[in-house]
Amino acid sequence: MVKLILQRSTEALRRHKARGADSALILPVRLGSVPEDVALAAAMKAARFTAKAGEVLAVPGAHGFTILAGIGGGEAISDWEAGGGAGLAAAAGRAHSVLLADAATPEQAAGLAAGALLNAWRFNALRDASKDKDTPPAQVTLAVAAPTKVEPAWVRAEAMLRGVLYARDLVAEPGNRLNPASFAERLRGLRDFGLKVEVLEGKRLTALGMGALCAVGGGAEHGPRLVVLRWPGKLKAAPVAFVGKGVCFDTGGISIKPAAGMEEMRGDMAGAAAAAGAMLALALRQSPAPAVAVLALAENAIGAASYRPGDILRTHSGKTIEVLDTDAEGRLILADALAYTARRFRPRAMIDLATLTGSIITALGHLRAGVFGNDEALTAALMAAGEGVAEPLWPMPIDDEHREILKSDIADLRQCALAGSGAWGGRFLSDACHAAAFLREFVEGTSWAHLDIAGVEAREEAAPLGPKGPSGFGVRLLDRLVAMRFERDA
Repeated sequence: MVKLILQRSTEALRRHKARGADSALILPVRLGSVPEDVALAAAMKAARFTAKAGEVLAVPGAHGFTILAGIGGGEAISDWEAGGGAGLAAAAGRAHSVLLADAATPEQAAGLAAGALLNAWRFNALRDASKDKDTPPAQVTLAVAAPTKVEPAWVRAEAMLRGVLYARDLVAEPGNRLNPASFAERLRGLRDFGLKVEVLEGKRLTALGMGALCAVGGGAEHGPRLVVLRWPGKLKAAPVAFVGKGVCFDTGGISIKPAAGMEEMRGDMAGAAAAAGAMLALALRQSPAPAVAVLALAENAIGAASYRPGDILRTHSGKTIEVLDTDAEGRLILADALAYTARRFRPRAMIDLATLTGSIITALGHLRAGVFGNDEALTAALMAAGEGVAEPLWPMPIDDEHREILKSDIADLRQCALAGSGAWGGRFLSDACHAAAFLREFVEGTSWAHLDIAGVEAREEAAPLGPKGPSGFGVRLLDRLVAMRFERDA
């Protein structure tokens, strides 16, 4: 993570001038405001700079560039984050940048810095990035009038930031480096931050009756794992639970995927990564809310022990599933994880995250994740949390017809709809809704929401809050949800 220095404005500006062209000054600008500096005001007018959130204008000067960073109206912290991120992107190639936030509230200043550091993230573990032209500044100074007043807000923002970057790092890893075994080992490292980590595998999964998870991961060299992360909190209440899909690579199994685009399936564990990142954020900021994350890790590979279409799987809940498509594996591993979480922890609420269906991308594109659930209050809280951190959701239905289509002649339910069924020969099947109806069968009456994050787990192009690639979607949303709804007694 890029180093951030919190410093008094007068000292930060003095050092900025001494560094000359190697430093960039990032100045947040609100809609309708005009800087006192005549040259900056003239540049704004000439460039028709409106200061909408994420808009930038670089103006050369005697002491390097001054970057005007639009923060829109500035009412929402997400506006400040967008300004900070876009401003840092414009400072690429310089060794240092100064975020001037001496007129901001502590929360706004922290948001400006958080946006900058979210933008600065790069996954360079496997490449030489020393000659990249878009290399972000190695050091960022947050210049404020009173650093001691801003520090508590920054500590809170930094916890969120580290959780997001942890998730991004996991999603960026290729499948030959992040398999269920190595993923579980990485998660063990979270013990250093006060989380309790338990890894279930092999005969223990079999003994627990996790036939769905074991089937999906059975064809791979590294067998499946179920990883439990626990944060004790301080409240005497049942935990809030996060359940994450962690398919480290998805070939589609015997129902193999087309070759084109299959490399993107290394990110099919983004739900588990986001749940882990959220747990890290809660631990770093010492949240009073008890929380647990249950991560189902598997590789959907092809081998002698691979499960097949037509197989019947008995799950941890005792229900049996007729398999129609081995490429609809995510809902299978979540079925075992949801039932296990509900029975063992009796949580106050249970939220699962999964890159589950292409259907949700057809419906919502790459702008919002779909939210399904059985508790309107929980859904509303999730949507409010998402809007607050620029990770928006859209409510989706689970109708009786979505469950009806999962009826099986030989098992308790089918995993998905039959190929070619439905209108227009199945070309417009509402698979995201079918998947949610399927998952609902395993929540044991718990207050539950399902986030289908396919399409938002990675950016297709650079944006103010990060480069092209993993977004860490879900970490900030869950962290905000806990702060809003679960950090008080039940």
